[in-house]
Amino acid sequence: MVTWRKSLILGMLALALTGCHRPTEQGQQYKDGKLKQDLIEVNSPNTQGTPINGPDYLQQVSQINQTSSRLYNSNKETYQAVENWLRSGADTRQLRQFNLSAFQMEGVDNYGNVQFTGYYTPVLEARLTQQGEFQYPLYKMPANSRSKLPSRAAIYNGALSQSLIAAYSNSIMDNFMMEVQGSGYVDFGDGKPLTFFGYAGKNGHPYRSIGKVLIDKGEVERKDMSMLAIRDWADKHNDAEVRKLLEENPSFVFFKPEPFTPVRGASAIPLVALASVASDRSIIPAGTVLLAEIPILDNTGNFTGEYQMRLMVALDVGGAIKGHHFDIYHGIGKDAGHMAGFYNHYGRVWVLKKSQLNLLNPSS
Repeated sequence: MVTWRKSLILGMLALALTGCHRPTEQGQQYKDGKLKQDLIEVNSPNTQGTPINGPDYLQQVSQINQTSSRLYNSNKETYQAVENWLRSGADTRQLRQFNLSAFQMEGVDNYGNVQFTGYYTPVLEARLTQQGEFQYPLYKMPANSRSKLPSRAAIYNGALSQSLIAAYSNSIMDNFMMEVQGSGYVDFGDGKPLTFFGYAGKNGHPYRSIGKVLIDKGEVERKDMSMLAIRDWADKHNDAEVRKLLEENPSFVFFKPEPFTPVRGASAIPLVALASVASDRSIIPAGTVLLAEIPILDNTGNFTGEYQMRLMVALDVGGAIKGHHFDIYHGIGKDAGHMAGFYNHYGRVWVLKKSQLNLLNPSS
């Protein structure tokens, strides 16, 4: 089942950088000066260190090979060249020796600053019937839904048939967060494998960011906005207040329950945590290999001042993922969500491609 990314909270709040800014707690940096064009080829990335996630990257490429021969074959030469480079030490100064070209992204400010946010796959507690704390419906997509469906507020007020209720969770905010992520797993508490709730569609109403609502009302500072900030706000307010906030966003997501299945991106490829990203496909097509220098955050979400190199593949999309912005897939469950919720930071990215000229064998 394809999991279409719908993370729209952070992306709609991100502020564009300008060249007059200086390095901040978000990880902006100007090591390379102002870049004159996007995806400009460089002799070697101006960075230190080697990718820390070689095995995960190779696992992700293996998933592509097993799942989509078309996507794998269209990028096969690059994948093989990157694997050879990895197994030989992954020195960024030696990319050309392995027939690899690196193209630096100019970033959101033309100084190389590429935005990173994070997403994950939540796990919700739910029951098949309404009972105890399990009061909040998760809905399946109505049939014959070509016309606009009821708004979120109307749905919360019972506008849809109860036959469309797939489960009842114990948190209306958890339901909303699963909508934001586009899919999730549901634990029915019966000891059986988790049920995957895949994205089935929307009600056709425009999306309004509840994060922006909180900022506009002075409830959360713009600089502090994140998915975790929204959840923290909800934890401090009662059900009626949380519901009122959520109703500010008339858009609503429906789900399709199915047996346990790996999390897949828009390319229908199982995703490997921290080795796959959602991208703007008009700039970065599916299957593209990225060498990314990503800010390291501590367990409270603060930028440590250090970076790590990762190899990742663009395999997903997102409604808010536009331009020089990548959404990093962090994995499944609460811990993954905790770290994903912190990210709204900046690093650098180089697109890796197989060189046209075989430098190791010029006669070929």
